[in-house]
Amino acid sequence: MSLYKHILVAIDLSDEADEVLDKAKSIAEKNQARLTMVHVVEPLSVAYGSDIPLDLTTLQDEITEQARERIARLADSIHLKKGEQHVVYGRPEREVHRIAEESDVDLIVVGSHGRHGLALILGSTSTSILHGANCDVLAVRVGKNQS
Repeated sequence: MSLYKHILVAIDLSDEADEVLDKAKSIAEKNQARLTMVHVVEPLSVAYGSDIPLDLTTLQDEITEQARERIARLADSIHLKKGEQHVVYGRPEREVHRIAEESDVDLIVVGSHGRHGLALILGSTSTSILHGANCDVLAVRVGKNQS
């Protein structure tokens, strides 16, 4: 009996995305589970503050299109169908939770840089995903300081 039936892997566009995707794919194969990939494009106004008196629409559209292209390449590398890859706009933790609930996901896989000190206290995207999920969450440790 398979432990998981549907796995959602939340991918950022860092160099470590492949590590997270490989782990999720491996778990999906072992469980004969469906695999879905998501990348969340955060609003620039959140990242840079809403006080910027510029129209960021064109830049936001370009970022979203680049994300779609990168996610499509990652999905192609593991033969993931178009319907199983999503690029959405919003806050990562909210969008990952929304897709997980709407798609009846029973495992979310996300990368974690294993931050310490002040970065740990302030939180991270992977921590936010963990604390609001209605299913299991696997944080795959990535980055140079793995131990």
